Amino acid sequence: MDAYKFPDYRLKRKLDDPSKTPLLLVACGSFSPITFLHLRMFVMAGDYVKENTNFELIGGYLSPVSDAYKKQGLAAAEHRVNMCQLAIDKSSNWLMVDTWEAEKAEYQPTALVLDHFDHEINVVRKGVEATNGERKQVQIALLAGADLIQTMSQPGVWAEKDLDHILGKFGSFIVERAGTDIDEALASLQNYRENIYIIQQLIQNDVSSTKIRLFLKRGMSVQYLIPAPVVEYIEQNHLFVEDNRQSNISLPATNSDKGKEPEVTASAS
Repeated sequence: MDAYKFPDYRLKRKLDDPSKTPLLLVACGSFSPITFLHLRMFVMAGDYVKENTNFELIGGYLSPVSDAYKKQGLAAAEHRVNMCQLAIDKSSNWLMVDTWEAEKAEYQPTALVLDHFDHEINVVRKGVEATNGERKQVQIALLAGADLIQTMSQPGVWAEKDLDHILGKFGSFIVERAGTDIDEALASLQNYRENIYIIQQLIQNDVSSTKIRLFLKRGMSVQYLIPAPVVEYIEQNHLFVEDNRQSNISLPATNSDKGKEPEVTASAS
């Protein structure tokens, strides 16, 4: 990867409605590989924001985790960044890939990643200008799948200070997923309920990076499950083809690639 430079080429430069709060969505995850559901989450969030909030969306970012995460099935950061970039290049006019996290030699907790975006947007760029000339601070928010909120409700998985920083300062937009009890997960997060926005998935999409890797290991086609340029990139670079001799494909219910999959430690995030 080239020397780091924060990408802002698709950021909205002016807020259309000065009465609204500018919003930036950040999805942190493995993206190994990126799927259509990763991209659909942003679109669903965009629709939700317009219909149900007083926010105005100014941009969205994919932030692939670094190689230091050492998750099973994790392709090299360079490949994951390239696949994310290919997925959005011609399909979106407001999504971008930020490589700050991916380039780090050490794992970066989600709270620190959101701090990075807050610094770049609200400190370096001093927020965004409204049509009345006023500069407004941008609300940074984490975009993730429902399983992330479920892990946040489990004692000892996330550090309390990180949880308070993520949900208290930034907030989160959560996409529902079959098999995850949102109400149960939210029961222990009532202190942050006003900062957690639940997005209903009206058309169910159960595709995950885990399932894509399982298909590829078997030599099965993933066409129409992930973006075509990503399929081509995977084939050209021979990714996810390690031998797997299980007789049946396992289709796990987890959605951990939609947000960081917490390590099982008190300080994980």
